[in-house]
Amino acid sequence: MDIVELLRNAQFDITSAFQLKDRRVFNAPATEWEMLADFLKNNSTYPFEFLFCLTCVDLKTALEMNYFLRNLTDLSEIQIKIPLTYDEASICSVHHLWHTAEILEREVSDLFGVHFLQHPNLKKLFLPENFQGFPLRKNFEDPVNMIKL
Repeated sequence: MDIVELLRNAQFDITSAFQLKDRRVFNAPATEWEMLADFLKNNSTYPFEFLFCLTCVDLKTALEMNYFLRNLTDLSEIQIKIPLTYDEASICSVHHLWHTAEILEREVSDLFGVHFLQHPNLKKLFLPENFQGFPLRKNFEDPVNMIKL
């Protein structure tokens, strides 16, 4: 059974599913992310034990979280895309499911301004504590270094 079919059978709102080379890609709403992540990690049929990448993309009109997971039995991969608004850029942390998420979520929080709910340590990773703004957002302006996208 295909992972998207398995998720839809479990009543998750999966949209825009497609194949990209060896990776299955699909969209899911942020409101389902906590339960979806738990299902992906812990289901007995097709578990995704490894989160190998977590990043954010600024689409100019919204942010999009991207999670890349791997099944360690057959090495299959999936990519979950979760849209977030600029004003409500928050999503549940998955550090308790995949330990790699802890540092990756700090990076995304620091550079894109996404707030990860229930994260144990969201202090800045790269930027100084007094840094204002989020330098990887497309609306970021730095008058000192004249960066404008």
